[in-house]
Amino acid sequence: MKTENPTVQIVAISADQAGQRIDNFLRTQLKGVPKSMIYRIVRKGEVRVNKKRIKPEYKLEEGDQVRIPPVRVAEREDNAVSAKLDKVAALEAYILYEDDYLLILNKPSGTAVHGGSGLSFGVIEGLRALRPDARFLELVHRLDRDTSGVLLVAKKRSALRSLHEQLRLKGMQKDYLALVRGQWQSHCKVVQAPLLKNILQSGERIVRVNSEGKPSETRFKVEERFEHATLVKASPVTGRTHQIRVHAQHAGHPIAFDDRYGDREFDQQLRGTGLKRLFLHAAALRFEHPNTGETVRIEAPLDTQLRYCLQMLRKDAKPQ
Repeated sequence: MKTENPTVQIVAISADQAGQRIDNFLRTQLKGVPKSMIYRIVRKGEVRVNKKRIKPEYKLEEGDQVRIPPVRVAEREDNAVSAKLDKVAALEAYILYEDDYLLILNKPSGTAVHGGSGLSFGVIEGLRALRPDARFLELVHRLDRDTSGVLLVAKKRSALRSLHEQLRLKGMQKDYLALVRGQWQSHCKVVQAPLLKNILQSGERIVRVNSEGKPSETRFKVEERFEHATLVKASPVTGRTHQIRVHAQHAGHPIAFDDRYGDREFDQQLRGTGLKRLFLHAAALRFEHPNTGETVRIEAPLDTQLRYCLQMLRKDAKPQ
């Protein structure tokens, strides 16, 4: 990897590049440059669009002329990327589906979808390193760091627009599996509770049910019952931060090993199952293919730890 871009670049924005924020565009043009540096050169006016200063949230239009200044990347940044090569290579094994428009991943638990907040590595940075020739790779939606399962990535700007429109019109069906405390009542099929996001002084995000929050809805269905827990299918109608986790807690059934909204006593009851991570998995996703219009349904298998946990719970449930 080169450690600097020696000359000013002037880039004309194509129709395929239009519609994205300037900061996201610069991250694809200045690979390896820290996000903090990109924001700094935008704030200082070193990046110009049509010879004018812009803000990081500026959305590019077709025909815009973007001035990108020469940027020197410290050698230690290259070393940081090199240290992540094994993680990048490992992502290949998690790819469920790929074509010219989409890449769909079974995201492992514990991996953030993007870097930032002290994290140098995320799924999207890893995929860009894994597919260096891909001109465009952007997340269609997000999953919490500790949530595993289906993650959709667009390989074309037109695909991203189509899939975002499906999300906006609630045309995309997402189904999660969650292991929750106690016996979920079969008559509780929908949780509608407004959610308000709070940022603590530490920078941590906590979401609470609050009448001043945004309208939020999750549908629940019992999949399997155990002595002290229930496996439920959760299908969010809206897409709020931590929505399933907070709605499960609000219903009186927090999710196993949820470090923000969970119940430690419940987690202790699961000690013999080998579970050490949040039991929330994006199991399936249904949407219209942005090119063919055909209905696509992708399923992501549970990881070894979640499968083992369920096996142990079933074993305990059987009469001796």
